[in-house]
Amino acid sequence: MQQEQTNPLATGSIGKLLFRLAIPSITAQIINVLYNMVDRMFIGHIPEIGAAALTGVGITFPIITLISAFSYLIGMGGAPLAAIEMGKNNQKQAEKIMGNCFSALIMISVLLTVFFLSFQKPLLLFFGASENTLAYAIDYLSIYTCGTVFVQISLGLNTFITSQGFAKTSMLTVLIGAILNIILDPIFIFGFNMGVRGAALATVFSQCISAIWVFCFLRGHTTKLKLKKENLTLQKELILPILALGISPFIMQSTESLLTICLNTSLQKYGGDLAVGAMTILTSIMQFSMLPIMGLTQGAQPITSFNYGAKQKQRVKKTVQILLISAFCYTFLLWLLIMLFPAFFVKIFTNSQQLIPFTAWGLRIYMSVSCLMGLQMSCQQSFIALGKAKVSTFLALLRKILLLIPLIYILPLFFEDKVFAVFLAEPIADAIAITTTTILFSVQFKKILAQLPEMKKNAVL
Repeated sequence: MQQEQTNPLATGSIGKLLFRLAIPSITAQIINVLYNMVDRMFIGHIPEIGAAALTGVGITFPIITLISAFSYLIGMGGAPLAAIEMGKNNQKQAEKIMGNCFSALIMISVLLTVFFLSFQKPLLLFFGASENTLAYAIDYLSIYTCGTVFVQISLGLNTFITSQGFAKTSMLTVLIGAILNIILDPIFIFGFNMGVRGAALATVFSQCISAIWVFCFLRGHTTKLKLKKENLTLQKELILPILALGISPFIMQSTESLLTICLNTSLQKYGGDLAVGAMTILTSIMQFSMLPIMGLTQGAQPITSFNYGAKQKQRVKKTVQILLISAFCYTFLLWLLIMLFPAFFVKIFTNSQQLIPFTAWGLRIYMSVSCLMGLQMSCQQSFIALGKAKVSTFLALLRKILLLIPLIYILPLFFEDKVFAVFLAEPIADAIAITTTTILFSVQFKKILAQLPEMKKNAVL
């Protein structure tokens, strides 16, 4: 039991642990968003072709999002399972899980690279590329796709660093890539006159360095879980639970593009460019404002998973309680500020006198239930941390696929103001999903805790 005595996940103060792990995770989330914005910022300023090039690169984002989603499928499916095994003091099994994840990420990288290089043109045309933008989209995607393996390794294996409690090291993975990308973008785009290809090459090189950083750490002396050659052979009994648990974050990530397409096409039909522009701002505010909750849940995951594996009932319960309270307080405060000062948040993204009042009106509708989103996200991610694959997959499907997308098309049939109806789809879907999730979690969490024996430990709660 030496591991339990020395591992801070087993003995440290839960409140301090949670925020010590969450702050680097929140920082990494914000850096990652800025990372994705850097290319667009520089590409948009390319002389003469900036606007067309920016549009072309924007069309590639559904594919880029899908590539990232596969890294979440493996990484966020395997990391909680490895942490649970660490809690059981089963280091060898945890390392086997990580080794299988590494091999799966490599195999997926090869398949995705071949597929997207073979079918990139028809896919880009399907996503809306025109004669003016197709060439730029292909220039960017053909290079970016060749770096798929680096995306998979840097994102997929980085979750295993976080799950061991090395949140700062995990944050550095993202920070190193982001800083390199910011430095290399203007050099390749303008200095070497490579344009869009330069932006893609800078991104691939940055991701390569991040992947090397992750690989070296997991092969080094600091890590608790070491990547070993003997664990790389794929085993059915390991990879299937990984895929089952990872399907929930995969769905959450991959469906963002589908949801954006549904919202934009409906709003274009009912409200034109003004409504589409407003929705772009609304989704940006929603996504950016939820980053701290994502960081909190990532900070809580290793604590929850480890102590669940160690059968530390009270520490699991305490971790979830602190997570729920912290997430709710944040989202309630954010909701209050948005309801009182919607125009302030809108002006961060635009100075259009026509767009500001319209978007401010829509923001109050769109985020009217966001005060409870902390509960939704905390409960859903806690299911993943506890290794509950089926219920986490159902909840991932519920909000977007089963509720939100159908409501986008159904509600306009019952309202005279069609744009209002599309905006209203979000809070209605949120209200149903949040209610369902919290009830399910309340019932299931009690059963999960009941299965854990009471054990007296010298842990600090």
